[in-house]
Amino acid sequence: MAIRFEVLARQGAARRGRLTTPHGVVETPVFMPVGTQATVKGLTPQQVRDAGASIVLGNTYHLTLRPGDDVIAELGGLHRFMAWEGPILTDSGGFQVYSLAPTRQIDDRAAVFRSHIDGTLVDLTPERAVAIQENLGSDIAMCLDECPPGDTPPDYLRVAVERTIRWAERCRSAHRRIDQALFAIVQGGTDLALRELCARELTDLDFPGYALGGFSVGETEAQMLAALAPTAALLPEEKPRYLMGVGTPRDLLAGIGAGIDMFDCVMPTRNGRNASAFTDEGEIRLRNACHKRDPQPLESDCWCYTCRHFSRAYLHHLFLVKEMLGPTLLSLHNVAFYCRLMEAARRAIEERRFDDFAAVRLVRWGQSP
Repeated sequence: MAIRFEVLARQGAARRGRLTTPHGVVETPVFMPVGTQATVKGLTPQQVRDAGASIVLGNTYHLTLRPGDDVIAELGGLHRFMAWEGPILTDSGGFQVYSLAPTRQIDDRAAVFRSHIDGTLVDLTPERAVAIQENLGSDIAMCLDECPPGDTPPDYLRVAVERTIRWAERCRSAHRRIDQALFAIVQGGTDLALRELCARELTDLDFPGYALGGFSVGETEAQMLAALAPTAALLPEEKPRYLMGVGTPRDLLAGIGAGIDMFDCVMPTRNGRNASAFTDEGEIRLRNACHKRDPQPLESDCWCYTCRHFSRAYLHHLFLVKEMLGPTLLSLHNVAFYCRLMEAARRAIEERRFDDFAAVRLVRWGQSP
């Protein structure tokens, strides 16, 4: 097996685990910063590591367009190419089946895209998605799936689920790298019967790990939360569970409480680029004039480089004058915040106080438990 996973502690459905990969050990629950194009935006690999991240995410669709998965393979694989020594998970391009819907056609054979760069055709079959990820050399690869939007009619939602299952079978047959784990993705929207069907068929194929896709794609937060825990409970206890692309701090705590082990989202760096910082007391918007003379750090008890060296006033100034250091420093802090949240959640599960921990955090953020 390319990976090994063990659950070390539990409180209710919440799990504290350890995932061992060819490029290192990952303590779970874990947040994975998104490095779509072989970089976590605005940050060096050392900064990402110093912020507490142990694993990052890359994207099949984007990397096969530029610079090309063959180029990355020729240069020694994605780890060497982006100078990241730790584990990497690569998304198969399935999210682009959703996000690039106006420029793609899909049938049981493949998803065919118009490149968002130059309009050329990209023919993404399940086999091609696996081959690209094998060229990239990630520790964890994802099956190609169809991710339908939240308002998909029931009849087509079933079509997407059945296609996702067939594509997972083809990905499994095509996968050859013994040093890479292939995860399947459970789809079904907020329809619990379809989620159960998809989970049952995929677990019968015995993948090393499973992801929940198709959340945070247009459904309400209430709908997502209502479907999350029952769907997570359908997945094998002894294998890692990954919730794809869902990432407010509140969502992360809900996912951990439902038994999810792995998370990713662009929010820490996207919000950082837009002058918004996550803190234990809630979100801070650094463009607001109230920060002009504020000598405080973003958080007094945060150990990140930003909080140890700079005031809110300085960060406010950087965004006011549009200096690129501002987005970098806020992205760095936000990634550190997410990693600290995961670390605190792991400790709370070990000490069997996760429910209280989550409730206190939500109250601090001004949200209802």
